[in-house]
Amino acid sequence: MRSELFSQRNAEIQNRERWTLQSNKMLRTVITPNAPMIATKGAMVAYQGDVHFTHQGSKSVGQFMKKAATGEGGNVMKAEGHGEVFFAREASNIFMMSLEGQQDALTVNTSNLLAFDDALNWEIKRIKGGIGAMASGSGLFNLELNGVGTAAICCKGSPMVLDCSQQPTFVDPQAAVCWSSALAPQIKTDVSVGTFFGRGSGESVQLAFHGPGFVVVQPAENAVYSAQA
Repeated sequence: MRSELFSQRNAEIQNRERWTLQSNKMLRTVITPNAPMIATKGAMVAYQGDVHFTHQGSKSVGQFMKKAATGEGGNVMKAEGHGEVFFAREASNIFMMSLEGQQDALTVNTSNLLAFDDALNWEIKRIKGGIGAMASGSGLFNLELNGVGTAAICCKGSPMVLDCSQQPTFVDPQAAVCWSSALAPQIKTDVSVGTFFGRGSGESVQLAFHGPGFVVVQPAENAVYSAQA
């Protein structure tokens, strides 16, 4: 059988590296018994070898309570065994973040998180916002990662990095990919009765950042699924 499909550019990259970008939209990872991985559900698109996927349990009572209240923790699973796992999400671009200590904390929108080293600590974080949280649809609960290890993050389109130290920065909750955990974003609202009856601007809720740190923004918004969808 002949086809351009079988050209070398489409073949699996063969190595033993922990993280390898198969392309800018596909990630190849190596799982070993001593190095399991945590991934978000729905991110795995293929795997080879003897790999098992199990629900990731809580590491503390506090984490268990947050998972039960928010449902965020139910979105993660552990990949264990020996083999290769491939991750992707909706043909989004993928970039890696290497964390180098407790001071290197990163908060990630769970819709943009693919996988991370099991050695990293993770915790569900809530952004306080009152009525603004209702209007935003999502972005209220996110995962904070810290420690030593690597995280794979996806972005719809090419990412833009904004420096929040110079002036106040406002980002649509569905376009915010990740940010420095040293920042404490607030939900800024421009909510009126018209907003709830379809007469708002459509841009009534933003995440407000200001201080030393960065926020990564994607040129598209993550989908928000309502109860009627």
